[in-house]
Amino acid sequence: MTQGYRGRFAPTPSGPLHFGSLIAAVGSYLEAKRHSGQWWLRIDDIDPPRVQPGAIDSILRCLERYGFGWDGPVIYQSQRRDAYHAVLLRLRQLGVIFPCACSRSEIFGVALNGTEGPVYPGTCRVGMQPGSRARALRLRVCDESLELEDEIQGIQRRALERDLGDVVLYRADTVFSFHLASTVDDAEFGMTHIVRGADLLESSIRQTYLQRLLDYRVPHYAHLPVAASAAGEKLSKQTHAQELSMTDPQLPLVRALQFLGQTPPEELVSYRVEDIWQWAIAHWRLQTVPRTTQRCADGISFASSARSSDNA
Repeated sequence: MTQGYRGRFAPTPSGPLHFGSLIAAVGSYLEAKRHSGQWWLRIDDIDPPRVQPGAIDSILRCLERYGFGWDGPVIYQSQRRDAYHAVLLRLRQLGVIFPCACSRSEIFGVALNGTEGPVYPGTCRVGMQPGSRARALRLRVCDESLELEDEIQGIQRRALERDLGDVVLYRADTVFSFHLASTVDDAEFGMTHIVRGADLLESSIRQTYLQRLLDYRVPHYAHLPVAASAAGEKLSKQTHAQELSMTDPQLPLVRALQFLGQTPPEELVSYRVEDIWQWAIAHWRLQTVPRTTQRCADGISFASSARSSDNA
């Protein structure tokens, strides 16, 4: 047993949970329970325009219906602005942030491509043009490589300036960035292990850099394959992924286990939710999760005739 294991699931309330969300929740939950650890729930509602009315209640109800149980109080990022502001001031004192006036179109016009597209070219590092207005505060990264050891995807190396560029930490519309908020929360709430989707690999590199600057403990990372359609499109709220069923949680749960490389028996879909979790915790092996960043979810299903509503 790993002593002091603490993990979390951190959905953004921009809509209801879908199968892609379930993959991250199931993987992080089982890895925590397999190590007799804690699993916390954080609602990443730091960006008000992205918060859909009613989404938070929908997420909480869905997680409860699917048999998830979390430790500690639910953490809401919207209630932690003072903590993020304090860390932003600390970074300012360290001399590693600067105001940036560049618009997205200006950046795209001169930027080279990194691992996630156009990389900020450092235009405002030495100062903004006279008369310009700051659109963001950025973290100045060093001209060095950073290595992250991921338990699923293997060792990841990135040249910070070339591959990622200077990181936005705070926007002019008073919104703290995901990178700053997540880094602060994971440190202050003692997260030792981060299990989430591989679409956040580059974010983890950025956050690892921040963690080291702030003398935070760097948690263990494991990035699960992202669920995609047959066309290769990531399942997400933006791509109109189907909302998880609230009446039949057994089949999506068993499909999630199969997606994550586990070998659930087909008859498991007829079990009660709590019995599915009992089987899953006993048989969970992170080592069998596919070593890929993306996996098609369309072909992963069990025949609906194997289900029985008697044990729902």
